[in-house]
Amino acid sequence: MINNIPNVKIGIVAVSRDCFPESLAVNRRKALVQAYKEKYADNAIYECPICIVESEIHMQQALADLLEHNCNALCVYLGNFGPEISETMLAQNFNGPVMFCAAAEEDISVLADNRGDAYCGMLNASYNLKLRNVKAYIPEYPVGDSSYCADLVHDFIPIARTLIGLKNLKIISFGPRPQNFFACNAPIKQLYNLGVEIEENSELDLFESFKNHEGDSRIPSVVEDMAKELGKGNQKAQILPKLAQFELTLLDWVEKHKGSKKYVAIASKCWPAFQTQFGFVPCYVNSRLTGMGIPVSCEVDIYGALSEYIGTCISGDVVTLLDINNTVPQELYDTDIANKFNYKFTDTFMGFHCGNTCSRLLKNPVMRNQKIMARSLPEEVTNGTIEGDIKPGEITFYRLQSTSDNHLYAYVAEGEVLPVASHSFGSIGVFGIKEMARFYRHVLIENGFPHHGAVAFGHYAKYLYEVFKYLGVEKIGYNKSEKDLYESENPFCR
Repeated sequence: MINNIPNVKIGIVAVSRDCFPESLAVNRRKALVQAYKEKYADNAIYECPICIVESEIHMQQALADLLEHNCNALCVYLGNFGPEISETMLAQNFNGPVMFCAAAEEDISVLADNRGDAYCGMLNASYNLKLRNVKAYIPEYPVGDSSYCADLVHDFIPIARTLIGLKNLKIISFGPRPQNFFACNAPIKQLYNLGVEIEENSELDLFESFKNHEGDSRIPSVVEDMAKELGKGNQKAQILPKLAQFELTLLDWVEKHKGSKKYVAIASKCWPAFQTQFGFVPCYVNSRLTGMGIPVSCEVDIYGALSEYIGTCISGDVVTLLDINNTVPQELYDTDIANKFNYKFTDTFMGFHCGNTCSRLLKNPVMRNQKIMARSLPEEVTNGTIEGDIKPGEITFYRLQSTSDNHLYAYVAEGEVLPVASHSFGSIGVFGIKEMARFYRHVLIENGFPHHGAVAFGHYAKYLYEVFKYLGVEKIGYNKSEKDLYESENPFCR
């Protein structure tokens, strides 16, 4: 169960210009709410019936009503032309994400005397929002009938959930990044700009807390839960008590260190000294916390943890963090992919990490020792990773990152995990993303993105893109079609 993300309640407030019939705004608001309730079985909206906002006084009354009914997101609905001052003041004074949409004319009969002109009013609203420097989500086409606008409001839920979550997020990190991992740099200025708090701790602080949890009375029940989750894959049962002790250490730390924030993500150290001192690798525990909705990134990747949390809010489900890792051998492509799936050889790659992916996302998950670490360390201190091929299905690969000079960049690309055996180790999958080779060169390499990418399991690019826009991300890269050149792409090499 995901309980580390906000519940969204969107207040629907209709606005009306005083020289237009108020009944237009009232009836169109009612029609919107009715259409929403008929299409979606949730309690995510609240109809603000107290007034139609025509003036600043109405705006204040609406704000009070939204606050009284615990609305944390707002839909300003133009039932007619709308009052550009009071409607944008409403957005300016509301403490949460805001969207604007507008009513279309229903039929021929309204044109004679009851035309709403909200199509025009949306232009004035957007102009005034810019005058006030107020951010608002405006859908790609924000004008439609009640059924269409109900869909727009429903699409706003994951966007609003993410924006609310970020404003109430604390990222807890442990230890400096490993040597030779400058790619996981994390300038904290942009975290503060996003409203995200950061608490950086030493590995020694974590180790002390872990030692203090030795003999914790809750360990046996956590071990039992781990064994139940692993089933036949429980091949390292001897290490479960230590892993349970570490899981309790992290969960207790989260509860004690949330401070003023409601939600948490973790960027944790996992090598090189971790294994020799703790006596295991933390991968499986990281996967379990991520499965609870508390993303844990490897290698102290703070923006990786942030990206994972964004995906958790967007999807309302489990995500993972993977290395954009290795090419698919030509032999494997020819045998299992060519003529079976609509991907070129250069559209495919493997996403991998040591074992941080939730078991629910893996086929036949197995607890093993971490092979890469075991090349240079005794095998007994490298136990604790969970391995298996990632289940096939739709995915979105994405990341939000601050550059070293404090610019926010992001990328997003949709694709799938193919139903193809990896023949490899770790939490790993064979991925297909259209035009991956060009995306790899002209987005990932060109803009200096690190090797870690977040993965949401489903196609969520349209929501991620809107969130990145709302956050003011300067560059949002995506996998362009074959005919659409990147700015840095050499047209003579094609």
